[in-house]
Amino acid sequence: MTSFFKWFQNNSGKVLFVFVSLFVVLLTYVLYNVPVIGLENKLLYLLKRYGYAILFIWSILEGEIGLVMGGLLCHSGDMNLFLAIFVAGIGAFVGDQIYFYIGRYNKAYINKKFAHHSRKFALATLMLRKYGIGIIFIQRYMYGMRTILPISIGLTRYSAKKFGIINLISAWCWAALTIVPVWYFGKEIIALFHLVIAHWYYAIPVLAVGLGLAYRAYRKYLNNKMQNLNV
Repeated sequence: MTSFFKWFQNNSGKVLFVFVSLFVVLLTYVLYNVPVIGLENKLLYLLKRYGYAILFIWSILEGEIGLVMGGLLCHSGDMNLFLAIFVAGIGAFVGDQIYFYIGRYNKAYINKKFAHHSRKFALATLMLRKYGIGIIFIQRYMYGMRTILPISIGLTRYSAKKFGIINLISAWCWAALTIVPVWYFGKEIIALFHLVIAHWYYAIPVLAVGLGLAYRAYRKYLNNKMQNLNV
């Protein structure tokens, strides 16, 4: 058992990659065999039948899209609001714990695979020193740093127990802050979604420009942070 645990510690990055690959293959297979016609109907069928399981796995791998899905299913009555928040929070907690322990036990792997992110790791370390436990709460909203931050915290001597407790609380807060508004404004969001589908030829360019501007603004923010922290 001890040898297996040591092997898992040394290969946690590869294990995560295999897990993600198997999930994609399984999802493709299940979608193909769903007894309804049309991709949209297939996805809706799976969400209604396996909503909590999908929300859990999606929260491990990604984030906000899964929370929006969960919020809409809560609005339609296919999921329980409090249970959805609980499941999504646990999923996000598990995801960050995996990244934390990848950093804690795979320093050589991190140095090899993330060499081109050295400035981001330096920024993450300085932000942890400056903001303390607060960075664990806000890192979920820092695109481009969401994976880097828990890994970089794992690379330090930060208490694994303390990180785990704070990570769990922040994961539930993160889940609630997205699922609850989507649940409450579900009717308006669904109407907007149908409007976008009906006028996709307008929606796609607007969305592309909006995302481009948001990404540019966020990159500028990160660069300013690096300069301010003398990275």
